[in-house]
Amino acid sequence: MSLLTIILNILLPPLSVFMQKGLGGAFFISLLLTLIGWIPGVIYAFIVTD
Repeated sequence: MSLLTIILNILLPPLSVFMQKGLGGAFFISLLLTLIGWIPGVIYAFIVTD
């Protein structure tokens, strides 16, 4: 995991997931979790981009 990925996971979780997985289900789940609460979005981004 690169430093850029870690920084994006923390600051903009949906963007990080989009860069790793593309525009698909993982991105929309990350977007939804980030809108519900920032912490769930960050946790999900770290799990998906591992």
